[in-house]
Amino acid sequence: DTVFGYPGGVILPTYDELYGAPLRHVLVRHEQGAMHMAEGYARVSGKPGVVVVTSGPGATNTVTGLADAYMDSTPLVLITGQVPTNMIGNDAFQEADIVGITRPCTKHNFLVKDVRDLGRVVREAFYIASSGRPGPVLIDLPKDVQQDSCDYAPKRCRVDIRGYKPTVKGNRRQVSRALDMLETAKRPLFYVGGGVQWGGAAGRLQDLARSIGVPVTTALMGLGTFPASDPLCLGMPGMHGGYWANMAMQDCDMLVAVAARFDDRVTGDTQKFAPRARGRVVHIDIDPASISKNIPVDVPIVGDVGNVLSHMLEGVAERGFFKRSRKEWEPWTKAIDAWRKERPLGYQTSRGEQILPKAVFDVLQELTGGDAIVATDVGQHQMWTAQLFGFERPRSFLTSGGLGTMGYGLPAAVGAAIADPSRTVLCVSGDGSIQMNVQELSTAVQYRVPVKIVVLNNRHLGMVRQWQDKFYERRFSQSYFDALPDFAKLAEAFGVLGLRADKIDELGPALERLLAHDGPALVDISIPPEEGVFPMVPAGMAVHEMLFA
Repeated sequence: DTVFGYPGGVILPTYDELYGAPLRHVLVRHEQGAMHMAEGYARVSGKPGVVVVTSGPGATNTVTGLADAYMDSTPLVLITGQVPTNMIGNDAFQEADIVGITRPCTKHNFLVKDVRDLGRVVREAFYIASSGRPGPVLIDLPKDVQQDSCDYAPKRCRVDIRGYKPTVKGNRRQVSRALDMLETAKRPLFYVGGGVQWGGAAGRLQDLARSIGVPVTTALMGLGTFPASDPLCLGMPGMHGGYWANMAMQDCDMLVAVAARFDDRVTGDTQKFAPRARGRVVHIDIDPASISKNIPVDVPIVGDVGNVLSHMLEGVAERGFFKRSRKEWEPWTKAIDAWRKERPLGYQTSRGEQILPKAVFDVLQELTGGDAIVATDVGQHQMWTAQLFGFERPRSFLTSGGLGTMGYGLPAAVGAAIADPSRTVLCVSGDGSIQMNVQELSTAVQYRVPVKIVVLNNRHLGMVRQWQDKFYERRFSQSYFDALPDFAKLAEAFGVLGLRADKIDELGPALERLLAHDGPALVDISIPPEEGVFPMVPAGMAVHEMLFA
């Protein structure tokens, strides 16, 4: 029902068909913005995002978005224009081999040379993008194919792809083995990834964890899958995870990974990761290639996460042990609570009149009740959001997890607000990231998308500065912005409400006004450059080897 895109020469025949079509087209200001909008739309709606662009630079401008969607398993269908088939390979104007360029960062791609293949290809593209482990699919469409015609035969377009048959139902024996391990575990832990949201399985995960009393730690992409307010929720582990979450990961004697990929930001040194759980690692994932890729797995369960969790719930109901499991695991949950009290995050809200990030998230949490969709860019503000904003339901946190794409946040927030206009949508960004795709403020104004942008402005590339401070003897090479725009005035130039908060007593009124405004609005918040994100696990260290300042 919604298409994000930008027209150009060889895609004009398709755009001519879009004229008056029963589809909403969102005209972006840059093709990368279109990709991230489609990602935000997909993550909130659960449907594939759709992008249409022209050839050459129009197509190559989408590559970062394709790579981002590929890393974070986001379903997209991208349609790129291409020069006519008889000109392919002749270095024609605005020609680029986008099929060759994008092979490493798409789940699949197509070059359509015959209009009679088009119906089948489009159906296959949507099926591939949204089934199995979701991902981006590209359709390259030469101009002459767009202008050609044929009789449409739906029967000929049925999807039946030899060699692509994702396993949906998990093996019951493997599920039983996992439950056997759980019964004998003393310190079990669930490690949950973003795949639970794509599988629509958050409710079943919550039912399972609560019914047996197993603590849950959620990867960056899984935040919101398990409510932050639940006592069993440990939040995010890994490089900037809480002390208690990382200690639980290292001390558990059984680890159940649920649609998570054991990325390096979670594991740290893989040789030292979860040492006491080795020999008792269960991994549930629809993608068999993800299992044992980074961490050896003892009980692999390949299948749709919702189906597997349903089988586990059935098994739990049949076994007497789980009626007393909460009591059996009480010492374990008490140990985690002790770690939480021993080293809380420890952020202050202000320093003199200066605003510190915790104050921003405290006020946002209070004003929204925690019920907001939050998109971020990448850097310190991303990690502060993950640590300090309590997400209570799935499809609420949008961020670039695998690729770490600056410029993701604003367009993703626009796409999210288009997908679900009933919810408050925030974009939390930094002074570096917001400049990457700030032109999409114009898109928000044109389509009256009421996104609320919070810029945490420390005049630096904050995470780069933090690394230089800790690991490069404070040699701050190219991490300071000597010239920045006045973001409030820049917002106003786009037709967006622009606000500022430089002192702690200005913060509350500014955020109240931001959220009360009925259109897009931006607030520029000054924070000190020396404020860091902690805990922090240095690169290559084990996740229990944390820095706290």
